Amino acid sequence: MQSAMLLALRPGGRHSERGGRRRGELEEAEKGRMKRTIIKDWKKRLSYFLQNSSASSNVKASKGGKHHAYYRPSPEEARLWAEAFDELLANKYGLAAFRAFLKSEFCEENIEFWLACEDFKKTKSPQKLTSKAKKIYNDFIEKEAPKEINIDFQTKNTIAQNIQEATHTCFSAAQKRVYSLMENNSYPRFLESEFYQELCKKTPITRAAQGT
Repeated sequence: MQSAMLLALRPGGRHSERGGRRRGELEEAEKGRMKRTIIKDWKKRLSYFLQNSSASSNVKASKGGKHHAYYRPSPEEARLWAEAFDELLANKYGLAAFRAFLKSEFCEENIEFWLACEDFKKTKSPQKLTSKAKKIYNDFIEKEAPKEINIDFQTKNTIAQNIQEATHTCFSAAQKRVYSLMENNSYPRFLESEFYQELCKKTPITRAAQGT
């Protein structure tokens, strides 16, 4: 009897244990709620992005007579994206989805830089090559650029020198670095994402995420 009374009065006794368990349960519930909110918010943004991409593509199609809409892929087509990073980038819908995913991770500048480099390498006019090189440098390379990418100082310095007489290889080293970063980090996370897993199933997420 006396030992039971002492246990009840002792700080850190049964009441403290129950309180600790209760706090732990509340913390876990809060973490679960936050995770569900983040996933829901990401899916909304992704669906909105894809819907707007389709809309803008349709506007271009009506003017140019060509069709560039982002059609929702079949589950079989979506599964191909897991075979290689290039498979994902080569698919318009896949690229749009991956870009939205990077936006949700606050690193969209990587895919934007990669795309800018792809466009740069196709440029034929020497005048346009120089102006595009300076724009890419100002947007992505220089210190505190609005979309600054994560590359080493030496690579940045080399690019700064090379753009004075721009060639198609000005950004090759930086582009390879960014490609590797996306392939080894963002790409695996994208494949594990709920959105991609849903694309591999038969049931669509929302009508808004479908192309026309």
